[in-house]
Amino acid sequence: MSYTVFDSSLADLETYRTDSQQKLSWSSVFVLPDWMQVWWQVFGAGYEMSIRTVRDGDKIIGIAPLMIKDRTACFIGGTDVCDYNDFITVPGREKDFFNTLLDDMKSKNISSLELKHVRPDSTVLKNLVAIAEGRGYEVVSVKEDVSVEMELPATFEEYLEKLDTKQRHEVKRKMRRLTEEGKIEYRFIAEGGALMPAMDTFYRMFVESRQDKAAFLTEQMKSYFNLLVNTMAENGLLRLGILELDNKPVAEIMCFDYHDCIYLYNSGYDPQYVALSAGLLSKVFAIKDSIENGKKRFDFLKGAETYKYRLGGQEVPLYRCRIRIK
Repeated sequence: MSYTVFDSSLADLETYRTDSQQKLSWSSVFVLPDWMQVWWQVFGAGYEMSIRTVRDGDKIIGIAPLMIKDRTACFIGGTDVCDYNDFITVPGREKDFFNTLLDDMKSKNISSLELKHVRPDSTVLKNLVAIAEGRGYEVVSVKEDVSVEMELPATFEEYLEKLDTKQRHEVKRKMRRLTEEGKIEYRFIAEGGALMPAMDTFYRMFVESRQDKAAFLTEQMKSYFNLLVNTMAENGLLRLGILELDNKPVAEIMCFDYHDCIYLYNSGYDPQYVALSAGLLSKVFAIKDSIENGKKRFDFLKGAETYKYRLGGQEVPLYRCRIRIK
């Protein structure tokens, strides 16, 4: 077969994503065109965008959302704000796509692919690695981090039963204690005029709850968050959760709702309410809401924080994969 390879823009990708004739798999929120556009707008300086699309006749079989620097290609998006990544392919056409892509990269004098972070179920590890090794390329895959996630049952009671005895007791005790302190409300803001004021509260809690988060939230990072929140809200993917005690916000979480999965992206809490476990309970309420809305998976995302495991999360290794192109 003869395949064609051409450059696409991020705007083109949005067209492909909404075209019902294309059978591409957009595996996570991090490969969505608008997500990549936000990252590129804030952090893309110094890279050359290179989104290579492979077509078989009039059908796209795969997209490589890459950027290039010093003859090395990597995914669009930095690992500090994009938890994992992958190529966008038509299931069953990975072999054709990757062979064509590697030929194309070699012809363009790209010396290596630096792909991070990728999950065990990514097309990188399931398909590309074997294809590259079959060509005699040097391939190194190293575990660099972990993500934590869990499948959601049909009811919150079933979820609690899945926790070990100690953690189930602790969650119930903490929820009861918080309820005894006053009027509890857990609500979500998805759009509208209340969004930016809620984000101002989020930033305050974010920097007050942990010292490392205060250092992380630079003005550039705040610009990124603002743009991301507004963009995801416009697409109906944002869920900004607010836990209130007697009408006062005590914790907030930033989530994204995509493909029956809730992605817990970031969070903060008021340190005055640490004794009431406000930060932890904001996640518990988010899990409860996710179950009640029929979601299938709750993704705590990257990082091995203890609370994720205590709330039932299972570890997923994340790898850096380097491929030397000969």
